[in-house]
Amino acid sequence: MRDGAVSSGVRVLPPNDPRQYDDLAGEWWRPDGAFAMLHWLARARAALVPPAARPDAVLVDLGCGAGLMAPHLAGRGYRHVGVDLTRSALVQAAAHGVTVLAGDATAVPLADGCADVVAAGELLEHVPDWRATVAEACRLLRPGGLLVLDTLNDTVLARLVAVELGERLPTVPRGIHDPRLFVDDRELVAECARHGVDLRVRGIRPSLPATVGWLVRRGTGGAGPGGRGRAPRIRPTWSTAVLYQGRGVRRG
Repeated sequence: MRDGAVSSGVRVLPPNDPRQYDDLAGEWWRPDGAFAMLHWLARARAALVPPAARPDAVLVDLGCGAGLMAPHLAGRGYRHVGVDLTRSALVQAAAHGVTVLAGDATAVPLADGCADVVAAGELLEHVPDWRATVAEACRLLRPGGLLVLDTLNDTVLARLVAVELGERLPTVPRGIHDPRLFVDDRELVAECARHGVDLRVRGIRPSLPATVGWLVRRGTGGAGPGGRGRAPRIRPTWSTAVLYQGRGVRRG
């Protein structure tokens, strides 16, 4: 079947095809929808960002999607600039107060050193050239600026958990990942260092009891507006083998 062909009224796309995000446009802000875990990760990523240290501080959110970090950055003093390829997502991000730019994460139409913070959440495992994306993220940072990110590791365990098991859950869209694009944490640290950012990484995972409870509630119809406060939290863990988070400062 051709890429993007329609079978029985359903469009069939190859793994990691960006057009999936247009098909799933209505899921972004559903707390128990297809992107539920992205909400949990956005909160954890935002927790790494301190209040702005100067007036007119800028946070550039690469692969911002529908702007899920926005509620967690409110009141911290940043102009939140979101960059994404998916225009249907950018419309929603703008509605949540994000200044949006349609563009590729490897060629962002912003000046060198314009950003106090660059965020790249759940992005690197979706881009064809993660090294070019890292170079661009580092280019945007001013000296002393902060890079925060999270991504999936290039391991057998990550492929098993995120694809073979994860994409069988009712909450995860099939084909949302291409495991060939997953990013080795040691290579990422080395690449950031090449571009002047000293990145430290740590493993993260959802709180297991809360996740099981959330899945049960969702499966039985108990999740929904009344269950939003019970969303699982992302916790540090000893291993980076599946999902990991990075935080680093640009030298200079």
